[in-house]
Amino acid sequence: MPIRSMTGFAQAKGQVNGAAFSISIKSVNHRFLDLHFRLPSNTDALEMSLRRILKEKLARGHVDVSLSFEQGGSATLALNKQLVAAYVQAFRAAAVEAGLAAEPDLNAVLRLPGALDSAAAPAEEELTPAVVSAVEHVLVQLNRMREEEGRGMERELRERMASLQAACTEVRKHRNTVLKTYSERLKSRMQEWLGASIEPDRILQEAALLADRSDIQEELVRLENHVQHFLGLLEAEGETGKKLDFLLQEMNREANTLMSKTSGLSGDAVRITEAGLAMKSDIEKAREQVQNIE
Repeated sequence: MPIRSMTGFAQAKGQVNGAAFSISIKSVNHRFLDLHFRLPSNTDALEMSLRRILKEKLARGHVDVSLSFEQGGSATLALNKQLVAAYVQAFRAAAVEAGLAAEPDLNAVLRLPGALDSAAAPAEEELTPAVVSAVEHVLVQLNRMREEEGRGMERELRERMASLQAACTEVRKHRNTVLKTYSERLKSRMQEWLGASIEPDRILQEAALLADRSDIQEELVRLENHVQHFLGLLEAEGETGKKLDFLLQEMNREANTLMSKTSGLSGDAVRITEAGLAMKSDIEKAREQVQNIE
């Protein structure tokens, strides 16, 4: 499955028993699959069917599903008498209990969900098959749009990874010079310690510590491995957005460590710092893209 963006929109129209309807799905990025429905009242079974289909076709994203009926010039609204009567009765009972002389506001009553339904709206058992069929068509359009945007994101991410790899190659060119600088520092420190009659074991400990701090080979190897893993995930099936984001966090950590090991040095070490800053810039730009990958 190609890389998919979490952003998209698609819409379809249909008819059932002479009633025209419109179904639309809009999705944006989200950490999980977050479904929201705007459906006519008394369509619980339809909502459950739509939830099942969406969970099969989508992995992540904030998704809004809207179903509406298109009313002609002669369209009428039907009063849900049972619901309105129940509300009025409850209001009056509450007023008596509170000792208040009050009557419910009809405008407020009619704004209740389900108080007014389209007279043209078909029964749920007739509506569900038609809407489910339309939603499957809408999902094909939606995922096609998300895949098209995903292809553009993938191209940019591959460019970022190529830039990171080039920065690693640049750092390797200057690594030996940096090691030589640290080696000269170490010799100078050791001469000072020897002149100060410091214990030989202490000198060895400090020498080992400085040597470990000076070499950036491990950071380079891990960075390059992360880049290859990242490129592999771009070819992988299923949900990859979270994995790609985690890898970029690891890359950023290695770039920070690499820069901290070469801070305070002059000469070619400055080139490493510049390459490290370029790495961090590429990683941050890649993260901006990855945040919207399913």
